[in-house]
Amino acid sequence: MVRQSRVAEGEPSDEGLLAGMAVGEQSAAVIFTRRYQRRIFGLAYSMTGDAGVAEDVAQEAMIRVWRHAPVFDPRRGSVASWVLTITRNLTIDALRLRRAVPTDPDDFAASVMRSNEHNPEDSVHRGDVRQTVRTALEVLSDEQRRAVVLAAVYGRTALEISEAEGIPLGTAKTRIRTALIRLRAAVEHAEGANGE
Repeated sequence: MVRQSRVAEGEPSDEGLLAGMAVGEQSAAVIFTRRYQRRIFGLAYSMTGDAGVAEDVAQEAMIRVWRHAPVFDPRRGSVASWVLTITRNLTIDALRLRRAVPTDPDDFAASVMRSNEHNPEDSVHRGDVRQTVRTALEVLSDEQRRAVVLAAVYGRTALEISEAEGIPLGTAKTRIRTALIRLRAAVEHAEGANGE
């Protein structure tokens, strides 16, 4: 079950705002946009790493929410899950258009391990660590890899991941925890093998 967005006392609910948007109430759209703009942009930015693309995605997401507000069905999930799923799908589409070549795990590992130091010994060590991280990430399922990268690299909470992925909070926590356990075991195994 996905938790509803926190709404201050006296403010309209997300569902109420969508109902207002469905009949063209400008004030409902303004309140809704203020409530969701940071989350939408944050999700798009965390997935793309590009503020310009994230702004475009966020704008398109809000337009889609406005257009589809009349058909929102609360029985299928929360407003937050619905909005973030729209954003996630638009971001994936934007990434597909932008990237002809998928990101190589080496590139990901290299970006994680960047350093300002220029010591050749450090460079060799970073190469070893990069390979260890790459190997460790390969043992994870796609869902676990995505969850742990969002949590560890982009600093997303389990709640944010559950909403972005459209999964229950418990499932997000389990994916992160299982991924971290499997990563730790893979890294310890690699370090043990290198030490022998």
